Amino acid sequence: MSVYKEIIEVRSKGASPTFINVTEEVRGAIEKSGIRDGIATVISPHTTCGVFFEEFVHDVDADGVETLQHDLNDVLKKIIPDQMALDDYHYPAEEHYRAVERWPNAAEYLPDGDRSALFNGDAHLKATLIGSSQTFLVDGGKLGVGTTGYIYFVDFDRTRARTRKCQIVVLGA
Repeated sequence: MSVYKEIIEVRSKGASPTFINVTEEVRGAIEKSGIRDGIATVISPHTTCGVFFEEFVHDVDADGVETLQHDLNDVLKKIIPDQMALDDYHYPAEEHYRAVERWPNAAEYLPDGDRSALFNGDAHLKATLIGSSQTFLVDGGKLGVGTTGYIYFVDFDRTRARTRKCQIVVLGA
């Protein structure tokens, strides 16, 4: 039994959820692993990010957002509306603000002390629903999915652009 691990970095844009197709990176990790049969797991270590498997869609808007991603956003907003004010959700609350204000990099999270920069309770809830990982078959050294299935990393946090990590673990023989 062998284990191969790889971390890739992706860049979210802020302002709206960012969907990143990581399928080719997963295929590449499987190839580099040398594992012929087993599983590949794609993991987000971030609490406002998720990983999902969906059909590749050819129709995109001017920003490159696929129509299924728009549909997913629309459905999630019906269930979990974007947090626009403090009283939209219980989170964040006073103790969380105080903790963040003590962080050495607090200015990244609270620019100019603006507490509204932490209005991302909706992003946490959406990521919880989508899930932080997906596991796929590795068959004959290849990603075992159909031709239209793609793997997406999504950052639901709209508060700011940032670099995120996506972990790929390949396990097998």
